[in-house]
Amino acid sequence: MRENDPVTSATRTFETPAPAVPPRLIATDLDGTLLRDDKSVSPRTVAALAAAEEAGIEVFFVTGRPARWMDVVSDHVHGHGLAICGNGAAVVDLHGGPGAHRFVKVRELARDNALDAVRLLRDAAPGTVYAVEQTYGFHQEPAYPKLHMEIPDRLLPAERLLADDGPGAGEPVLKILAYHPDLDPDAFLTLARLAIGDRATVTRSSPSALLEISGPGVSKASTLALCCAERGISHEEVVAFGDMPNDVEMLTWAGQSYAMGNAHPDVIAAASGRTVANNEDGVAVVIEQLLAARR
Repeated sequence: MRENDPVTSATRTFETPAPAVPPRLIATDLDGTLLRDDKSVSPRTVAALAAAEEAGIEVFFVTGRPARWMDVVSDHVHGHGLAICGNGAAVVDLHGGPGAHRFVKVRELARDNALDAVRLLRDAAPGTVYAVEQTYGFHQEPAYPKLHMEIPDRLLPAERLLADDGPGAGEPVLKILAYHPDLDPDAFLTLARLAIGDRATVTRSSPSALLEISGPGVSKASTLALCCAERGISHEEVVAFGDMPNDVEMLTWAGQSYAMGNAHPDVIAAASGRTVANNEDGVAVVIEQLLAARR
């Protein structure tokens, strides 16, 4: 969901505090974190991910991306094959490859909650336009700009898209996207959270005024916690990486966490450590140091 524009200037300095507990799972965001700005996974990062898995440390990709955009890392999911997509709205098995993924867990946004969020945010920020992300479908309002790498399935008002008899009526809604052409991104996020309240979870991963709205309590952190509980892994045994506000809860929850050198100020404040920017293989830098410390 993140565009390529830098959020803050990159820095070559980083801090790597020694973990109090040996890590058993690495949780990393993709865009602006693991991926370089050209959306590639560098050879150094590929090698670091493989080394972590070989050392017995599971790697989970935890992203705002929908499952159909995961081909960029589908070759690097290793044994478990799982990724957390849609900011925690879905756990997906990527073993089948592009277009053949399987939803293992879905934490949907109820249509009534989505309609409430649309109404409340329209009142609070006139000019807001919407798109609807479902497990397999993507629909948007006619005025919603071309922000994504695909053609929408339907062009209709959000109220019609979210109606019980609307397009994809039998398919879960994972999140809605809200875009405003004029508002400051952080101001828009604050306004939306106040307006929507506990009807939904609101976050953002784009440098533009584009919000991502999920079900109440649904976040990268809460879904990662569920996956870790299923594996008997405590939060102290998790190392997490991120760069944008949708990563804040995950970085706060993890026992050890790193903000990228290009991270949003809120991410830097939330993380326990800092690494270099995504274009400098910041995730790989930390993984290499963690594995060296284990040896």
